[in-house]
Amino acid sequence: MSQALTIILTALPDLLRGAMITLGLTAISAVLSMVIGSIMGILRLSPSRILSLGARAYIEFFRGTPLLVQIFWVYFGFPALARGIGLDLKFSQLTAAVLALSLNTAAYIAEIVRGSIQSIELGQREASESLGLGALQTMQYVIFPQALRRMLPPLGNEFTGLLKNTSLVAVIGFAELFRRGQLIVAQNYRAFEIYTAIALVYLLLNVAASYAFTALEWWLNPVERARLKARAATQEVAREG
Repeated sequence: MSQALTIILTALPDLLRGAMITLGLTAISAVLSMVIGSIMGILRLSPSRILSLGARAYIEFFRGTPLLVQIFWVYFGFPALARGIGLDLKFSQLTAAVLALSLNTAAYIAEIVRGSIQSIELGQREASESLGLGALQTMQYVIFPQALRRMLPPLGNEFTGLLKNTSLVAVIGFAELFRRGQLIVAQNYRAFEIYTAIALVYLLLNVAASYAFTALEWWLNPVERARLKARAATQEVAREG
């Protein structure tokens, strides 16, 4: 037991450096996927049939194919296609990892955005139009802010899933948490201890992410904040009385 603990503690600094790279990769991919997914989700609701079908094709492709295949497709497929037409294109491991993770996650976020926007009552849109707001202003100031609060729970699930999916980019040699663990195992052959440590680090990161999204949900919920403030004020009055 003490030997296993010593092995884990020896590997921990390198694993933590990998965890920081994983967090950075997750953060960059999360921002890009949120932007792309929001655009695709809105285009999915576009009255233009071409835009709507284009967005749907994108969503179906990235939701219907494995992420592992998409990583190879971006890292090896795009450069091969570019060379076939005479272009010199080569992605770094980081660029390929960010592109593949962002494009994949954006497809799922697009459906979350579409469903959340459609869940807003039609009267909200009609009231905005009666006040003279255009379609873009209605979406920006009325519909999307309300839909965002409804998106948070499923978005939290997607982003924790994204955090775990970063382990797949180890197949192209990107040195995030899981890849660093593989390299350590190749040196000391202590697979059980190292992979257990990796699993625990992922668990801690996901628990922290879950708590962060819970706090964000509370912060964006004015009703819940007002209720908690009223409860705190009532308790303060009771103590003074």
